[in-house]
Amino acid sequence: MVRANDEVQALLQEYADLIAITGGDAFKARAYEKAARAVGGYHRDVSTLDAQQLREIPNVGKSIADKITEYLASGHVSAVEERREAIPAGVRELITIPGLGPRKALVLYEELGVSSVDQLLDALHQERLRDLKGFGEKTEENILHGIALMQKAGDRILLDSAMDTAEQLVSELSRVTGCAGCCYAGSLRRMRETIGDIDVLVAAERSAPFMEALASLPYTAEILAHGAKKTSLRTTKGLQIDVRVLPPDSWGAGLQYFTGSKAHNIRTREIAVRHKLKLSEYGLFDAGSGEKIASETEEDVYARLGLPWIPPTLREDRGEIAAGLRGDLPDLIEERDIMGDLHTHTDLTDGLAPLEDMVAAAAERGYAYYAVTDHAPDLAMQRMTKEKILAQRERVRALDRAHHGMRLLHGTELNIGPEGTVDWPDDFLAGFDLCVASVHSHFTLGRQAQTRRLVRACENPHIAVIGHPTTRQLGRRPPIDADFDAVFAACARTGTALEINAHPNRLDLCDEDILRAKRYGVKFAVDSDAHAVIHLPYLRYGIGTAQRGWLTKDDVINTWPLGRLRRFLHGRGHGRTAGEG
Repeated sequence: MVRANDEVQALLQEYADLIAITGGDAFKARAYEKAARAVGGYHRDVSTLDAQQLREIPNVGKSIADKITEYLASGHVSAVEERREAIPAGVRELITIPGLGPRKALVLYEELGVSSVDQLLDALHQERLRDLKGFGEKTEENILHGIALMQKAGDRILLDSAMDTAEQLVSELSRVTGCAGCCYAGSLRRMRETIGDIDVLVAAERSAPFMEALASLPYTAEILAHGAKKTSLRTTKGLQIDVRVLPPDSWGAGLQYFTGSKAHNIRTREIAVRHKLKLSEYGLFDAGSGEKIASETEEDVYARLGLPWIPPTLREDRGEIAAGLRGDLPDLIEERDIMGDLHTHTDLTDGLAPLEDMVAAAAERGYAYYAVTDHAPDLAMQRMTKEKILAQRERVRALDRAHHGMRLLHGTELNIGPEGTVDWPDDFLAGFDLCVASVHSHFTLGRQAQTRRLVRACENPHIAVIGHPTTRQLGRRPPIDADFDAVFAACARTGTALEINAHPNRLDLCDEDILRAKRYGVKFAVDSDAHAVIHLPYLRYGIGTAQRGWLTKDDVINTWPLGRLRRFLHGRGHGRTAGEG
């Protein structure tokens, strides 16, 4: 379920937004933003900490620690409640629109009386925003795009939140007497980037014990529907979960059916019909006699249809059935194939943990190598300097000598400027083991300019990886407008890898972009972009996205042994093209 840290993070971020909306001290708002991020990324559960331990969290002082304590004890914070009362709920809703920050929300309320999304849409259609200082036609387009993005997201939640809930429920139900099997299914098993509701399947002879267990769970807020074989509930966080109990001998057929997708299932049923069979959640049957042919495992069901077992992440009707019939399904990358993480941060810039803690946590994951890539100076808020990064390099080299089981790479995450330039000159970049380059600003440049800046970054021989290439943040920020086919072609030509950023807020590149880029011959890096120790396991979500993009181990550079990876990185620094090395 949702961690106490996540709840407190959301509360502190809301308070920061409320301060900004009401025209409060910008420094104070920024302090609460920093504290929110620090709490969200903290490795210990804040609900178990006393006041002194709370103040040990980076950026959390006495005042903020007191508010956290108040929230954990009572479920609310008086200072937050007072700020909420001073602002109409509709204005607070406005700041959830991607691209519309607190300051603009305040202007809209004060100048136009806009206090709801519907009123904002009316004002947009009447072109009333154009006369406001700081607004214009482009601003209107961005806000409309943001509203569409928010409406599209609807009640869907991010993959990691759904996974946490599902895995806890599966653990609870697996302990109920009579459970022969339990698994989440649906879009979560297919690792879709956002989840509408969660499907959980149980294999058991008797369903009643499981239906009864659901009603007593502490996070069950409401039973929406209760039947002999299916119960739907809503959690205290508003998420719907559907639990179905199947006979153990129908487990495989049920898992195949309820994993979906709908389009994939239509294809498998069409194959069944051609074989004079009938496929349902209870099994594969002879259409004439009704005899059950296969049902106990997914492998049995697929085999009787003339198919190999198809990984859930491929079941989207994007050619997987045809590939299976040809015997041409890819051997998909697995998390165990990853030999190292190539994009991570420390508290030298905007990370939350010191270098030593991040390195130790990476070593515990069994990596063969690990890259530290703190931000470069053009992201001004990080206050990076050459002196700081060189001092870090010395610490990395010392730790590398102390951790014989894992080699350390010293890198940096550069900022791709609007003209495609990056923070440091070539001679300084040559000293890094690895350079990741990402877009962090100027998101609204025109299509031609965005394309040009990315292509120019690909052509920089010191840049090995383009980080979070489209810059999207799910439900919060749309992708930049660029000709990504031209970018993919440039990556293939220059031998520059594209990142699959595993942070569940990003999952960038998305699966469809990965499929397109792969056709150009692009290589990829699946990275956590960890800013805290607890972010390193996010890699699993990047792997799921890579699988949805049909990637194999050889497509991903951080599955390669260190020697091969170093040759790739060395080749980039000396202008290697895609066909060399």
